[in-house]
Amino acid sequence: MGRLFAISDIHGCYETFHSLLINHIGLTKSDRLILLGDYIDRGEKSKEVIDFIIDLLDTGFNITPLLGNHEEMLLETWKNQDMLPLWLLNSGMTTMESFGIHDIQQVEKKYLDFFLKLKYYEKAGNFLFVHAGFNDFSSDPFSDIHGMIWECRTSYENPELRAKTIIHGHRPKMSEIILKLISENSKVIPIDTGCIYEKELGYGKLSALDVGNMKLISIENIEYF
Repeated sequence: MGRLFAISDIHGCYETFHSLLINHIGLTKSDRLILLGDYIDRGEKSKEVIDFIIDLLDTGFNITPLLGNHEEMLLETWKNQDMLPLWLLNSGMTTMESFGIHDIQQVEKKYLDFFLKLKYYEKAGNFLFVHAGFNDFSSDPFSDIHGMIWECRTSYENPELRAKTIIHGHRPKMSEIILKLISENSKVIPIDTGCIYEKELGYGKLSALDVGNMKLISIENIEYF
């Protein structure tokens, strides 16, 4: 049985993502990797990130990519151009530039298919993986799409959730805060360490959680913006 890792909020930081997987984790085909969304926008290499994920999937790596709110904004814009201003406000132009297009309708089918197939959450043992969080007040928290990609919580009381450990991204946290939550056996563990915010004190790292031993592996952003 291989290791289980989770990574979130890559945001076009291809060089850092590649280094984390290859040089620091040493991902193998016996491992499992769950990606928690937000592969695109903000950073300059969204296409390279997606190409890398697709290549790993095509060559037999066990990867489960989930949907983030930035992929959702791309898809909503593809379905309805009226949604473009919201996506642009959230750095959608960097993604279109990375793909060499000026209209999301020009995106190649293989990339659109990738985005359309992304799942909202994943279960693995006693763990739940999601981009943001869950609706704690819903009788079926797994049906609230908005909650899963936009809303984070620090704790849950819902019977479907409170016995699980929830691993999520979406809102960046300093690695020291995450390590403290892990040491306290928190049932909610954020793993977004703000890779794209390399100029902001306390952020600028991409992190992977080794779920089996709850070890956080963090590296500094090595992009050349």
